[in-house]
Amino acid sequence: MEVEDLFAGSAREENAPSTEQSPLKSLQVDLDFYSESIREVALEIVEEGYSDYPIFVAHQHEVSVGEVILDRKELETKWSINASTLEEFVEMDIIQEDRKASFIQNYKPAKDYMCLFVVVAEGANFVFYPYK
Repeated sequence: MEVEDLFAGSAREENAPSTEQSPLKSLQVDLDFYSESIREVALEIVEEGYSDYPIFVAHQHEVSVGEVILDRKELETKWSINASTLEEFVEMDIIQEDRKASFIQNYKPAKDYMCLFVVVAEGANFVFYPYK
């Protein structure tokens, strides 16, 4: 799956305001603000038996993976967060089946770290970020 495939339809914001500061700086601010909410959702995903591996998709565009839990427009922030799971990422072939064991081995405890799949126009990557 290509990064472009994650964007829903033509909803990609090509005219998003550009700044000289990395968008990851604003992501850090938003993650600190969202931290408690993301942790609650992560623990609920695990406790309810949906998955032992919650993944949160951080994005500034519409994406086609996960379910929106924190909307940047509603909250007047820079980043939206979708909740997903390892199982959905494998099903969508974002994580290939033969890489699943490696992902699980490197996964940090959901009670201490949020597992983020950060999607930007240039690409996407996994990041583990500690809760505040």
